[in-house]
Amino acid sequence: MRKITIAIDGHSSTGKSTVAKQLADYLGYIYVDSGAMYRAVTLFALRKGFISENHFETHKLIQSLSEIQLEFKKNKEGKAEIYLNGENVEKQIRTLEVSEFVSPIATVSEVRKKLVEQQQQMGKEGGVVMDGRDITTVVFPNAELKVFMTASAEVRANRRFHELKERGDVITLEKVLENVTERDTIDANRKDSPLTIANDAIVIDNSETNQEDQFHILLQLAKDRIAGRV
Repeated sequence: MRKITIAIDGHSSTGKSTVAKQLADYLGYIYVDSGAMYRAVTLFALRKGFISENHFETHKLIQSLSEIQLEFKKNKEGKAEIYLNGENVEKQIRTLEVSEFVSPIATVSEVRKKLVEQQQQMGKEGGVVMDGRDITTVVFPNAELKVFMTASAEVRANRRFHELKERGDVITLEKVLENVTERDTIDANRKDSPLTIANDAIVIDNSETNQEDQFHILLQLAKDRIAGRV
């Protein structure tokens, strides 16, 4: 059975990573969370003091890119977690603080170039599921299956709010909605690789779709392409 490349783009908090992981597990493919890579770089920049609410020393981050080593390792449950310079930072990168600064970090061309090269290397043999913001347009423009996931900002903010509450974070729904809409604006308007819908991508609005139905929709799309029916 041939192995294909599955590329999933879309807005934040649309469940891209969840469904991508499900597909990878079911198909026996490699899963790469490209968003986690950008979040890890953001965490690095925050720890170094390169970025805050009032400043962003882009040149210092660019000069320090060679110090950043990223890799994914599977935990005891078989799920891939990201490591920054040998440290498991899977939990640290999911905070709202990192979310607030990841979009500015992702606008830096040198950061995108470094991560895109790594992502393409990870998926060069096929048999990979990758999600992010520019996977269908930049990283894997020739992917056999391209999907763009979206949902209303209010629905996405509500999902993210409940995720953060379950983690124990103290946050308001209004603040999360503000973060979601701000990220949408930055992602869509950045100069380098803005968030756009590839011409041959299948758009899925999951505002009213549950996780299980969404998985089966994408699984069928993948099976059709693996079998050569599309």
